[in-house]
Amino acid sequence: MTDQYQAFAKSPIGKFVIKNLGLPSPIHLDRFESATPVVQGAVLFGSASKSLFNGEIAQVLSNIHANSYAGNNAELQQAAAKVGLNLGAFNEGDKESKFKAVVFDASGIQDSEQLIELYKFFNPIARQIQTSGRVVVVGLTPESAPTVKQAIAQRALEGFVKSVGKEFKKGIAAQLVYVDQDAALNLESTLRFVLSPRSAYVSGQVIRVSKANVVDVDWTKPLAGKTAVVTGASRGIGEAIAHVLSRDGAHVICLDVPQQQADLDRVASEIGGSTLAIDITAPDAGEKIKAAAAAQGGLDVIVHNAGITRDKTLANMKPELWDLVININLSAIERVNDYLLSNEGINENGRIVCVSSISGIAGNLGQTNYAASKAGVIGLVKFTAPILKNGVTINAVAPGFIETQMTAAIPFAIREAGRRMNSMSQGGQPVDVAETIALFASSASTGLNGNIVRVCGQSLLGA
Repeated sequence: MTDQYQAFAKSPIGKFVIKNLGLPSPIHLDRFESATPVVQGAVLFGSASKSLFNGEIAQVLSNIHANSYAGNNAELQQAAAKVGLNLGAFNEGDKESKFKAVVFDASGIQDSEQLIELYKFFNPIARQIQTSGRVVVVGLTPESAPTVKQAIAQRALEGFVKSVGKEFKKGIAAQLVYVDQDAALNLESTLRFVLSPRSAYVSGQVIRVSKANVVDVDWTKPLAGKTAVVTGASRGIGEAIAHVLSRDGAHVICLDVPQQQADLDRVASEIGGSTLAIDITAPDAGEKIKAAAAAQGGLDVIVHNAGITRDKTLANMKPELWDLVININLSAIERVNDYLLSNEGINENGRIVCVSSISGIAGNLGQTNYAASKAGVIGLVKFTAPILKNGVTINAVAPGFIETQMTAAIPFAIREAGRRMNSMSQGGQPVDVAETIALFASSASTGLNGNIVRVCGQSLLGA
């Protein structure tokens, strides 16, 4: 669906009107293109004293061949030298240098007084980050901090990062990556994502990395040889997910109801995948998914994307509308997961990825059924994650306003509010959700388990 306001904002008269009226001015967001560098521009690397993850961050910057710079910081220079990363010299008085990404290791901040290190690093360069740039702060997971004072200081990073995401504008995304003390080697897949255009519509988010086995992958095809099932794959977000997972090397089984067979066939033919036309709410859905995946070597990734809305205020809602939404959006996921996990239906190091919604976080008028179902998905992820075995992980994305057929049907005024009430001043694209799902689906994302990441341009709803 075309965003007419965004198109108008690019015209000469549109620029004049928007500037003089103080209206939101959405910019074109950089998005991922194959065979391009992870970061297309310079990276500034900074660190608080005695931070824990300098070496691992430097290793990732070296692996992605980033054009990296740092100020007069002996710790960073030593960490970079050990992994062969050439750090260019940056003088904070240099106002001409521009950076596509800025990474700051804040894990060494021990107490609230040392939070001044954030100010010292970011204040001089706040205006030197390019359009569609990236701000990444890496911290120590507060729950794993050795002292209460350090836990408090590390928790404070969340407020800082979310505020930066709202202040810097220009399509700049800001993320906080919490890393457990012993999980530094599990950091790479997350850093690659948050530094790249794959995270175009993800901002103000907290991603938690825990210790797990380290799996080496071909970063151009991180899902090579894997089999993925995507529910609701016949159109919209599901179709985009199928395309992205296929691009990353997976054989994708496109699942939807039999009535969508024609569209399923189209999507599968475009990506060289296969189809499974079943009702996801049927009692034997899990069994059929396992059987279809077994024919391709077993199930490595399942993406629970299928979902519906049946909006009515609670006073006007019929019980059948409540039951339908809860059954498709939540209960079906529970049943399928229970079957697969109880019957060896997911391969070792497998991935379960669910699609929630910011409606499940913030609630929404006329969506008590939908919001309950999507909040339930978050609960499913949180309470399933600790009990998984054999390297299997579960995570979820929570989309905000995404340009789909569903949002095209929203009344104009509400649709425009949804588009503009976020730090990017625009709606997201289905591919933005798909790229975030691909992060969780990656074989290298062993340290990501129990995360809920919003794909909403840092929406004001539920912020």
